[in-house]
Amino acid sequence: MAGHWLNEIELPRGMLWVDEFDWSAVAKAVDRSITGALVIDAMAVIEGRPITLQAVEDQGWIARQTLLAVQALAQEPGAQYPLVLADGRSFSVQFAADNPVSAKPVARPELPPADYPYVATLRLITV
Repeated sequence: MAGHWLNEIELPRGMLWVDEFDWSAVAKAVDRSITGALVIDAMAVIEGRPITLQAVEDQGWIARQTLLAVQALAQEPGAQYPLVLADGRSFSVQFAADNPVSAKPVARPELPPADYPYVATLRLITV
């Protein structure tokens, strides 16, 4: 089974989009007028949707070499990348400002080889 693709890096299919439904395409500001009437200002939100791909202890492990390649992408200021999810949906993304990549090894190897598995979280936003 094919996984997700970030730029030209294949990510494990088991990394789930954990905040897929924690976002709205409509932003609203609610206020009161000087007469006390409710004023609702609504607008479409075009960019900035979070896409957090997250592995867990028993699925979605990412190899150390892949993790290093993803971390290198995250170090490019303002760079935008294509993201294609395993289900075929495509987005243009960049890494989130805060803690864009976090990971820990599945166990605690002294010298992990390139294919050693990690449990990782990638924080992206649409642009």
